[in-house]
Amino acid sequence: MADGTRTDDGKFIISRGMRFPLEGDILPKRVRVLLRTDGYEAKEARAAYRLVQEGDVVMELGAGIGFMSTLVGTKTKAAEVHCFEANPRLIPYIEAVHAANGVTNAHIHHALLGPKPGRRAFYQRASILDSSLEVLPEDDDTVEKVQVPVMDGAKALARIKPSVLICDIEGAEADLLPELDLSCLRAVLIELHPQWIGKAGIARVFEAMSRAGLVFFPRWSQGKVAVFRSDW
Repeated sequence: MADGTRTDDGKFIISRGMRFPLEGDILPKRVRVLLRTDGYEAKEARAAYRLVQEGDVVMELGAGIGFMSTLVGTKTKAAEVHCFEANPRLIPYIEAVHAANGVTNAHIHHALLGPKPGRRAFYQRASILDSSLEVLPEDDDTVEKVQVPVMDGAKALARIKPSVLICDIEGAEADLLPELDLSCLRAVLIELHPQWIGKAGIARVFEAMSRAGLVFFPRWSQGKVAVFRSDW
């Protein structure tokens, strides 16, 4: 479902009918190409169109450039979307994306979720694709170490009361999700990272879903993008 032009006006890239400010320091060339060809987060987008229902409250972990929260906010009938992002450079950009697309039901949280509140180091690199929570062997003095707030995950779930979880947290899913009570969720859309978490990490994620009554739904899953539902 492309639902939009694939050109831009010099100020915005148009992807699936959504407008993304053309900022080269935020959007690497690879991301710009994928946005223009509707290839960016394509598997996740196709699943979200089917998954999110009228009145859903969506929690997104790993908001990135605001693509999925904008899609949920403008292309589905979700009541709200709460997006969490660790990278401080991306928060103003997400806000700009939401504003450019008239998103009024999204709430941005500059935070991680964890077992208890606190702070955690985040390593900002030249490309948003390379920034992460982990130190890399090739890091030099151009990498900026910043402290990111950590919210109590259980309390965040209790406060927001999401019915759908969208998750792309670059391998942290194997540690975070098993620590949370996910029984409030009707569905989960997650990008798995087997290259980092391995077979054991994938098993932990599936076990966490099973404990919450969420069952793998192959029809809407593709590759590393997995959908779990309780309502089938």
